[in-house]
Amino acid sequence: MTISVVLADDQALVRAGFRMILEAEGDIEVVGEASDGDQAVITTRQLRPDVVLMDVQMPRMDGLQATSRIVQEPDLRSRVVILTTFERDDYVFEALRAGASGFLLKNAPPEELVHAVRVVAEGDALLAPSVTRRVIEEYAGRPAPRSNPVDLGRLTEREVEVLQLLATGKSNSELAAHLFVGEGTIKTHVSNVLTKLGLRDRMQAVVFAYESGLVEPGRT
Repeated sequence: MTISVVLADDQALVRAGFRMILEAEGDIEVVGEASDGDQAVITTRQLRPDVVLMDVQMPRMDGLQATSRIVQEPDLRSRVVILTTFERDDYVFEALRAGASGFLLKNAPPEELVHAVRVVAEGDALLAPSVTRRVIEEYAGRPAPRSNPVDLGRLTEREVEVLQLLATGKSNSELAAHLFVGEGTIKTHVSNVLTKLGLRDRMQAVVFAYESGLVEPGRT
C-alpha cells in the first residue's frame, strides 16, 4: 500500500527537499502541499492523506493550531508529524496536546524522516531520538484535567499493565519480552487499549497514562 503525505511548510525549498526524499521511496507519495496553517487544514480535508508533515512556524495559522483542527475533525484519520528546527520543550508539549502523533527535528537524517512517516502511518507514534522521556514527564507534570477513573475501568488487568509499560517508552518487542508473550498478542492488547479509551495512537496512550494518574513522572 502507498502512504499518502501532505507537506505543510511556508518555505518552498523545504517542501521540495522533503518531496524529493519521500518520493524516492516506492511506498510513499506526496499528494499535496500547503504554505500556511489554513491551507494545511483545507488541503488535508480535501485530500485526506495518511500523514501530514507539519511545520510549527507558519503564517496565518501556526502548525500547532492546524494540527489541533485536523485531529478534531471527526471524519479525518490523517495523522500529523510536527517538524521544526527548534528543539524546544514547549513545542513538544503543545504538539502532544494538539494531538500530533510524532515530533521530528528538521535537521534529522533523511532516513529518520522516512521512518517517521511509515511509523505514524501504521498507527504508531514517535518522538525524535533527542526528545527524551524527561520531556514527556515534564509535560505530564503540568496541570491538566485528569481523566475519569471510570475510563480505566474499561480495561482488563493485563491491558492496564500494558498501558503502564507503554508509558515507559517500551516498544512492542520490549513489551512482549517483559510480559513473556508474542508481539502479536501485544499488538492486540495495545489496539484494545486505544479502542476502549478512544485514543488515536500510542502517543496519546502515554499522555493518558500520566494525566490519569496511572503512572507518575519519575516512577516508571
